[in-house]
Amino acid sequence: MVSPIVNVTRYSALAAGIFYGFYHRRTLQAAHDAHKLEQAAHHREHLIAEAKEAWKRKQEPSLKDDVITDPEDPRFDLEKLIAKWEKAA
Repeated sequence: MVSPIVNVTRYSALAAGIFYGFYHRRTLQAAHDAHKLEQAAHHREHLIAEAKEAWKRKQEPSLKDDVITDPEDPRFDLEKLIAKWEKAA
């Protein structure tokens, strides 16, 4: 037969372990969530930077071909476009 002091000690240790495990898991989960948010923000910044680079490349006229072929663009020049087509043919 186990003495009551041993039973109280055993169940006290069990309760303390459960509470410590609960507390420790919460701290680990909070750190993980913070890291996940930081990674998401960094990824979002990276995507924005890539989109800005792509937009700049799209907006810059190419050095080889600075003829604008979009007739809606205010910088469109039909004579340059026809000259380019003649040169290509």
